[in-house]
Amino acid sequence: MNNKLIEIMDTTLRDGEQMQGVSYPAEEKLSISKILLTEVKVDRLEVTSARVSEGEKISVQKMLDWAKETQYADKFEILSFVDKNKSVDWVKSLGVQCINLLTKGSLKHCTEQLKKTLEQHIIDIQATVLYAADNNITVNVYLEDFSNGIKTSPSYVYSMIDALLDLPVKRIMLPDTLGIFNPFETYQYISEVVNRYPEVHFDFHAHNDYGLATSNAMAAVKAGIKGIHGTVNGMGERAGNAPLDEIIASCKDFLLAEFNVNEKKLYKISRMVETLSGQKMAANKPIYGKNVFTQTAGIHADGDKKGNLYGNQLIPERFDRKRKYALGKLSGKANLEMSLQELSYELTEAEKSLLLKRIIELGDKKEVVTTEDLPYLISDILETPRNIPFTIIHSSINSTYDLKSIAAVQCSYQGQILDAYAHGDGGYDAFMNALKQILQKFQIPIPLLLDYEISIPPGGKTDALTRAVITWQLNLENQDPKIITTRGVNVDQNIAAIEATIKVINLIINNYIRQIDEKL
Repeated sequence: MNNKLIEIMDTTLRDGEQMQGVSYPAEEKLSISKILLTEVKVDRLEVTSARVSEGEKISVQKMLDWAKETQYADKFEILSFVDKNKSVDWVKSLGVQCINLLTKGSLKHCTEQLKKTLEQHIIDIQATVLYAADNNITVNVYLEDFSNGIKTSPSYVYSMIDALLDLPVKRIMLPDTLGIFNPFETYQYISEVVNRYPEVHFDFHAHNDYGLATSNAMAAVKAGIKGIHGTVNGMGERAGNAPLDEIIASCKDFLLAEFNVNEKKLYKISRMVETLSGQKMAANKPIYGKNVFTQTAGIHADGDKKGNLYGNQLIPERFDRKRKYALGKLSGKANLEMSLQELSYELTEAEKSLLLKRIIELGDKKEVVTTEDLPYLISDILETPRNIPFTIIHSSINSTYDLKSIAAVQCSYQGQILDAYAHGDGGYDAFMNALKQILQKFQIPIPLLLDYEISIPPGGKTDALTRAVITWQLNLENQDPKIITTRGVNVDQNIAAIEATIKVINLIINNYIRQIDEKL
């Protein structure tokens, strides 16, 4: 493989949106497209299919209005169909300058779906391509079902490519539409096509049905392909497409491929798409997963401490992330030391031993303690002379169908008892609104809720224990923001959330307020 620049076409907003249950409103599409083009810096953006709906037309128009002002309009592409003028006119009315024409890349698709011969299909393609050219629209061509076509009807595929070479076509795009290629086949067939037509710009479009989309994309790059398609987080129909972050990292590290993509922004766009799509990514998903830069085993942390002995090229800083050290029954002193260092905590050896013992006990119960959990554990385990707990004496939450919830809360702190009442959009929101009144009167900083997760054990019954895991951000004057995670367990999910909330309030009192007082 030579080291020429590989083009990246992102199709998150077209192929990625074909994932079941995913649909982006116009403003969300605009936000995604802005980040992909201005920060991630993909080369091209396939944003929709022609003639889908009037609503989709409005979405694309919003993106194009922005793109024209910022000189990105030439990077927009729309999937179009062999219908002579219909798709082209739809695309032209928006001001998009490029179509990706969907043609049949296998004899079976041509004869059984279209009920046409290759010659008839080519005549239709010619009419559409020439009409697009007359309207100053650039044409790329998809050979749909290429992977089946090159396996079962190679003469059909080559005849199709030969015909396209006589037309004003900029790129020919080779999709593994059903995700049936393996990397060995991908390399073999893409090499044959690229070597037969060395001057043609070919793209490869992988699907992940066998979990091989990234490796197939790598094989295509090794074979000499000039462009690769991917989606953020591998979004797409069935098992999805090749994940953008995995393509970039693997091809750069193993094949020395070059891209225009800014790696440091891949995590940002992954988080945005996860949030807007509602599709949670697996914790162990390469590059993006929340666990992939977390060391759990004590021996690994010890090796990192002594010289990065367990590191590889996938250092988290490449993707604007940080290495973390999980704490559980497999942890050792090195894990704890690294985590305490990250938090700038200094403990005595006796305190560390006591803390590690507690962490291992939690690990035996299948609990994993993260660095963010440590401040609470420290305040909970290590007694301090001025430890004044904040407690809830009573809490009542009333939720009624079609009416706002009501909460009554009574709390005790520094020998005082305060009551508060509030409404809210749901029981926990009502509780928090009441609690905030009390915290303000006691002048206790109010943490910002970042994430809220409720879960029960798999296969649990209606009376199963509920676990609330809440992530907070604490913003204190003259201090960096602190990220804290607390947990509560109860058969009632509101009470579980309340327990997690009271833990973070006591953490604030026992650690941050105490530290400020000691400095005064």
